[in-house]
Amino acid sequence: MEKAIIGGTGVYEIGKSSQQEIKTEYGRVIVDIAKINGEEIAFLARHGKGHSVPPHLINYRANMRALRDLGIKYIYATCAVGSCNESFVPSDVVVLKDFIDFTKVRPLTFYEGSKNGVAHVTMDAPYCPNLRETFFKCAQKTGLQIKGHAVYVSTEGPRFETAHEIKMYKMLGGDVVGMTNVPEVVLAKELGMCYQAVGIITNWCTGIKGDVIDHDIKGIMEKNKALVTETFILALNSEKLSQYACKCKASLLKL
Repeated sequence: MEKAIIGGTGVYEIGKSSQQEIKTEYGRVIVDIAKINGEEIAFLARHGKGHSVPPHLINYRANMRALRDLGIKYIYATCAVGSCNESFVPSDVVVLKDFIDFTKVRPLTFYEGSKNGVAHVTMDAPYCPNLRETFFKCAQKTGLQIKGHAVYVSTEGPRFETAHEIKMYKMLGGDVVGMTNVPEVVLAKELGMCYQAVGIITNWCTGIKGDVIDHDIKGIMEKNKALVTETFILALNSEKLSQYACKCKASLLKL
């Protein structure tokens, strides 16, 4: 099994599947496995079943290690995001191209010395260019409208951001803001997996337009998730997926 989809808020419905529990040194993880078009695809609910784990307490290392232990090489992920770019409005879909990290207390690496040693991971291409290109091409076939590329600002949560924080993120070049994509994208890169995240814009960020609380965040995710998931599956079935087409599996410098 080489392919996986990670879902966040408003997780997909995948129909008939089986559950598998993977035990890692960081904790246990439940993964749904579905056979689609003759191929097994792993589905991971980032927040746990029933959306029971808040962003700052997600066991990101266990999640990513579990997928790697399954043999996963290619991952697509969804993220619910707020927009601080007036060109991206609620219900739009954007493809992440870079991130700015403002998380505070999360373990950000598998390499903390001791038995795992010390290593540094390159971030010149945090998201896989091959998966991104494939997703754009498949979106044309499924009819999914993609508004553009976006720079993702990752915050600690679970609170929303203040108006002046959003103003700062916007000045730094951020387009969308969320609470979950870091360290997920970093850990995927450390493990040599190809990873691409897609943002579904659920609300305007604080101070941009209106109040965050007035937005139907779950409803917007529900509206978009089926077509996004369909596009993920089509992309994962693409013959163009190859780790020789990118540098994701060779991004780690061990010391």
